[in-house]
Amino acid sequence: MLTVTSVNVNGLRAAAKKGFVEWLAGTSADAVCLQEVRAEESQLPAEVAAPEGWFTAHAPAAAKGRAGVSLYTRREPDGVRVGFGSSEFDASGRYIEADLPGVTVASLYLPSGEVGTERQDEKVRFMDEFLPYLKELKERAAADGREVVVCGDWNIAHREADLKNWKTNQKNAGFLPEERAWLSRVFDEAAYVDVVRALHPDQEGPYSWWSYRGRAFDNDAGWRIDYQVATPGLAAKAIKAYVERAATHGERWSDHAPVTAVYEL
Repeated sequence: MLTVTSVNVNGLRAAAKKGFVEWLAGTSADAVCLQEVRAEESQLPAEVAAPEGWFTAHAPAAAKGRAGVSLYTRREPDGVRVGFGSSEFDASGRYIEADLPGVTVASLYLPSGEVGTERQDEKVRFMDEFLPYLKELKERAAADGREVVVCGDWNIAHREADLKNWKTNQKNAGFLPEERAWLSRVFDEAAYVDVVRALHPDQEGPYSWWSYRGRAFDNDAGWRIDYQVATPGLAAKAIKAYVERAATHGERWSDHAPVTAVYEL
């Protein structure tokens, strides 16, 4: 079995004070992918930077207090790589991958974007560079007899079933037609599989992010923007996938919830 969990922690130092440390101590995951860490390794408390029983790899952003991705694995990876060969984005704390036996596990934090601003232009540039890399990664892994799972905050809801209020969000970043079309290319052209959707084809959600505004969490008015995107061979071995939704609003340690999948290797 290989259990993989992905979660945007919305600032790891803050999450550590709200319950992340306790969650990590209790998880059965073999690999944990974190996004939006927003800290250098030296700024993290020891029980978060290098917790007992885990091998950790951190890729902070050059811009202080922004982005940042990390990987925690039970066994020492055979190799770790930061970035995907992009002169613009490799120092932005948005991608890290590690080789475990037979599987490459990656943590991705795709830019969120904002319509009509440079942030959206940045998101488009990232997507334009990242899709070819996904194809290359899949081909390279196949040549080595490996599978791939890219976990993270993709910041795109792919289908209407992936967000509660889809009708009012059609002109907003995260649900733009061109963003959804790009994600379709990941699944169709690059031939990756949305593991959660494959196991829950007819379900609304399950949502993984809820705004802190209003009563979004209590009303389950969320978005499914956190994915485990795997090569077909690995996706076919997924026997369970679920969102670890907190029991109450007050028990949340991030505005995202962990997304976990179990693979029977």
